[in-house]
Amino acid sequence: MNDAAIKPAFYERTRWLERLPVARGRPILGTVVTLAIVAFAWALRLAVDPLLPSGFPYVTFFPAVIVISFLFGARLGSVAAAVCGLLAWYWFIPPARGFVLTSGAGFALGFYVFVVATDLALVHWMQTANRQLASERELSRSLATTRELLFRELQHRVSNNLQVAASLLTVQKRQLGDADARSALDEAANRLNLIGRISRQLYDPSGSAQPLVSFLRQLCGDVLDASGRNDLTLTLSGDESLRLQPDAAIPTALIIAEAVANAIEHGFPENRPGRIMVEIARNLDDHLTITVDDDGRGLPAGFDAERATSLGLRIATNLARGQGGSFRLEQRDTTRGILSLPSRLVV
Repeated sequence: MNDAAIKPAFYERTRWLERLPVARGRPILGTVVTLAIVAFAWALRLAVDPLLPSGFPYVTFFPAVIVISFLFGARLGSVAAAVCGLLAWYWFIPPARGFVLTSGAGFALGFYVFVVATDLALVHWMQTANRQLASERELSRSLATTRELLFRELQHRVSNNLQVAASLLTVQKRQLGDADARSALDEAANRLNLIGRISRQLYDPSGSAQPLVSFLRQLCGDVLDASGRNDLTLTLSGDESLRLQPDAAIPTALIIAEAVANAIEHGFPENRPGRIMVEIARNLDDHLTITVDDDGRGLPAGFDAERATSLGLRIATNLARGQGGSFRLEQRDTTRGILSLPSRLVV
């Protein structure tokens, strides 16, 4: 049997234990069932009396007291213990059919009182602890729900504020006559919108590591859709089990988004069709490598990434260094952007 099948059964048993004692709001029902169990224990002891050696007056009464205290609580358990003790004393402790307190009867009764008192105390403490546990679990559930609501509201407000800032930049752009300034504001607005989309996509109040392949697949698709280019094909491949630490998700997403946007803008100008290929892999040294290849027109002759003035390239390079990694561009059969990240960022 797998864990998925075991856990629900375990939790169901736990919830049942937390509901004990039962019939707390129905004392008459609890009393009737208690007397019925005591009567059954007495009848059973009477039936097996010829088969038992002397010295076992309480053999059927101990289980009855435990079951009653477990099901109905220490109060009815105490009542059952008293009734069972009297029945055992009258019927099964010599001399039988009477309440004669001999030294042997006194010792047997004292032993009985000690045992049932211990049982009642243990059951009572267990049920008290279960009630406290249930109360604390409910409080934890309420706090978790509140935390999730606050986290969702925070994410919503942050994303909205980023969109407002991007809109303000767009409005400001319209008031500028300089083409370079308008382009810079346009790029800044696009990046703010991208960060807002990433924040929504990364919504997870538990703060757990993000599935890298599905996360980047959606991100790259968003970048391609935002470009309005339907003549380009984008593919992404990698190990679906790779997960990225939450703190590294946004910087990594921005780097890959810059690489894809750069490939679209500079690799395929004038609506030139082509392909963009993103690959995610772990190296032999356990580093994570994400490559962005395009079969566009390639890098210009004499291109030097260290001397490049592209703001997007500088952003990608600095973000990669901030995570202890690197980002570079290479020209092979395709133009390749290579992001290398340390293994500590990957699960």
